Amino acid sequence: MYGEETVRRLAETILAASEADQTEVVFVGTSASLTRFANNTIHQHVAETGGEVTVRAVLGKRIGIASGNRLDADGVREIAARAVAIARLQPEDPTFVSLPAPMAWERAHSYCQATAQATPVRRAEGVATIVRRAQERGFQAFGHFSTETSELAVFSSLGTATYHAGTVAEISTVAMSDSGSGYASAVSTDVTVLDPEAIAARAVDLCARNVDQAMLPPGEYEVLLEPPAVAELLDFMAGDGFNGLAFEEQRSFMNGRLGERLLSPKVSIWDDGHDRRGLPLPFDFEGVPKRRTVFIDRGVAKEVAHDSATAARAGTLSTGHALPPPNTFGPVPVNLFMANGDARSREEMVREIERGVWVTRFWYVNLLHPLSLTLTGMTRDGTFLIEHGEVKSAVHNLRFTQSVVEALGDVRALSTDLALQRSWLGATLVPAVHLGRFTFTGATKE
Repeated sequence: MYGEETVRRLAETILAASEADQTEVVFVGTSASLTRFANNTIHQHVAETGGEVTVRAVLGKRIGIASGNRLDADGVREIAARAVAIARLQPEDPTFVSLPAPMAWERAHSYCQATAQATPVRRAEGVATIVRRAQERGFQAFGHFSTETSELAVFSSLGTATYHAGTVAEISTVAMSDSGSGYASAVSTDVTVLDPEAIAARAVDLCARNVDQAMLPPGEYEVLLEPPAVAELLDFMAGDGFNGLAFEEQRSFMNGRLGERLLSPKVSIWDDGHDRRGLPLPFDFEGVPKRRTVFIDRGVAKEVAHDSATAARAGTLSTGHALPPPNTFGPVPVNLFMANGDARSREEMVREIERGVWVTRFWYVNLLHPLSLTLTGMTRDGTFLIEHGEVKSAVHNLRFTQSVVEALGDVRALSTDLALQRSWLGATLVPAVHLGRFTFTGATKE
């Protein structure tokens, strides 16, 4: 790690050298290690350490952004000079008001020494556990075990001064046979809470059950979605629905509907950068403190995420959801949480389904229609037919085409337990979900 004092000195050097009216310095440092395995064999140990500085220079209403990873004094001064030079060439942004003013913020707890010090041997031992369980059943195991330490700091000429260090450990595996596959994963700030034995058992069990797949005709079915599938849907809600820029551009399902009940009363979704059940991050990439932001409260649309730009145009305050500059995507929540329910086991949820589909996870998911949040994609690594409250057989992977808003409008049950799933820049904590209807439009033949 570079450390807070080193990063502060880098930022002070840039701020002193910058000729801009306003200057913002974003530092991102990572020390990431990965153990990858395939066909029951570790085939790669890799480690990467680095840091990058991004400077946003403001000249009136002209903005220039430059980045670089040469972090000596001359190198960071050169980045600052490039940002100013770029700003001079830019057209004015008539909507720009100012960089964010400094705000009081609280440190978040997401750094674990055991994760930061995890060795290749520790990761290899975890992989060996997974491989052993797969070999016992004659399966092949694929996946990765990674550990990472990251640093984020934001400093500005207006007085913003923030620094955060965190860790992430993740195991993801697929067990494969000649007939099918099974998936399992886990993520945490603390490597010691990851249980390779339990992860392997889950993947192997799904693989063992995923045989003799039947063909299921297209149609509308009840579904039981496991947390990886639920998290995939919420990631699209975050990026294309809760996004303040999407809302501003009238392409969010929330447009014109704040205060209305859009989803089932069982559904509540929020973002919280301090909740230790996720991957805490106390401020965004503009140094704005994160606050608990409720997007859906018992089915009712409440608010969207904002960075300083969308907030200024909307006449409100940033919610602390700016992404790394330059950002044309808009503000996105990266620490999502979905409320759980009272279904104590999967078996209990299955018993309530007359005829439906049990989905482990989705892949190749794409957005078709933003205003209805209609997605299309495939099931993967364990899809099963439920009849009369029992799991009857595995089925070939299915293609779905479904509005997430409509699907979450008919929630029959939510599991009590929650599982943390890795997302693009953060993580999502979700339950398993029983939906009353979900549309499948086709199936694979193999």
